[in-house]
Amino acid sequence: MHTTSRAPRSAAPREYLSFMLGGQEYGLDCARVQELKLLKSLERFAEDGEIIGGVALSHGVILPVVDMRTTIPHGASAQNGMASSDTDVIILRLSSGLVGMVVEGVTGIVHVRPEAVQTVAGGAGAHYLIGIARVEGRCVVLIDIDSLMSLSPRRPLRAA
Repeated sequence: MHTTSRAPRSAAPREYLSFMLGGQEYGLDCARVQELKLLKSLERFAEDGEIIGGVALSHGVILPVVDMRTTIPHGASAQNGMASSDTDVIILRLSSGLVGMVVEGVTGIVHVRPEAVQTVAGGAGAHYLIGIARVEGRCVVLIDIDSLMSLSPRRPLRAA
């Protein structure tokens, strides 16, 4: 009986939606993404057209909206926290429900093989970091969005 040895096959790549914040590219599991919207397309509650308290209406569903641009140092964002017509909102399906996440811009979908992910040294305090992946010459910080969104902020996040 002849046996052939095969080289171990690497695991299939996972898809991450990549987005920009403060000049850094991040990625989150595509399976958590329900849809992408422009911030200005979210339905408003107030008569003056503003979102009240970080809450918006999308397809008849009321959802909290977290402005992730406020987590970067002041001045790192080209918009400095101001919404423009091309500001993206990622509508996420989390274990806690639907949440809108405002980012500077969505850059696309990246396919990452598990062996391409490097763990973050000293990342025990940041358990929401999966690791850093090098994809087509880019450095993408992969995050566990459920873990990140379950954190209690040290300071209140500004409403989107």
